Amino acid sequence: MTRNIIFLTAVMLLTGMNFKATAQEEEIPDGWHNGGIISLNMSQNSFTNWASGGQNSVALNGLLNLTANYKKDKSAWDNALTIGYGKMLQKGNDLGWVKTDDRIDLQSKYGRQASEKWFYSGLMSFRTQMDKGYNYPRGPDTKIKISDLLSPAYLLFSLGMDYKPNDNFTAFLSPLTSKNTIVNDDYLSSIGAFGVDPGKKFRSELGAYANLAYKKDEIVKNVNFLTKLDLFSNYLHNPQNIDISWENLLVLKVNEFISATINTLLIYDDDILIRVDETDQKEARAQFKEVIAVGLTYKFLK
Repeated sequence: MTRNIIFLTAVMLLTGMNFKATAQEEEIPDGWHNGGIISLNMSQNSFTNWASGGQNSVALNGLLNLTANYKKDKSAWDNALTIGYGKMLQKGNDLGWVKTDDRIDLQSKYGRQASEKWFYSGLMSFRTQMDKGYNYPRGPDTKIKISDLLSPAYLLFSLGMDYKPNDNFTAFLSPLTSKNTIVNDDYLSSIGAFGVDPGKKFRSELGAYANLAYKKDEIVKNVNFLTKLDLFSNYLHNPQNIDISWENLLVLKVNEFISATINTLLIYDDDILIRVDETDQKEARAQFKEVIAVGLTYKFLK
């Protein structure tokens, strides 16, 4: 696991240097506007004879957020990629390196202009994670796998209209969307995790979808903000239970390379059951994650 952390650190640093060189040296083709944030953060707590108590720990977290948008004549093509990964090692809990963040989120949307602010558009998105995730209901001896690569993965195809009044805001609305859930792991498939039928590895849903996104550089001096909201309703199964994914990213810049980042993610999906008590009872619950970090951050815009 330590090798994974070292590899992640090297990749993030090399990627950051590569993007910096690209931003400075390459000419951008006509119509393209690219940007991104690369962040690498590490924290450590160490206690020796500390009267009030505490546990030694070390944590490493990386975030890569890239955009590549094309707009020329009546065509608009927006692409976004977010990769996040983090691990924490806490002395004394016998769990080893524990995953604190793990996600891959890719979205691509193409549109043809219908009027000044509206586009006929098609959207594709893909979400999954890279590494195994575990739950420890009663300590390290009760480790239970709850996720893995492509378990789950969400693949979405959608046709609709895109409202783009300016470069900062977009609202994509679709009455025709296919949401596909993949659970490739044999164990998770066998227990019907993430809404697939037990023993199956694929589930397809037809419904309505909305994707709203807003970004703003310098909302106040040295503070950048990005938010994205996804909503999906299944026409055939409990359409009133809307799947929600809402992400926010706030970057507070100290200087060219040092920044603080606040990243939150709220998810609700009634097909995802969460363990709620010691009897292993499960039910649909809102999921919330917050990552606050200070470290090396490079932001570029082309």
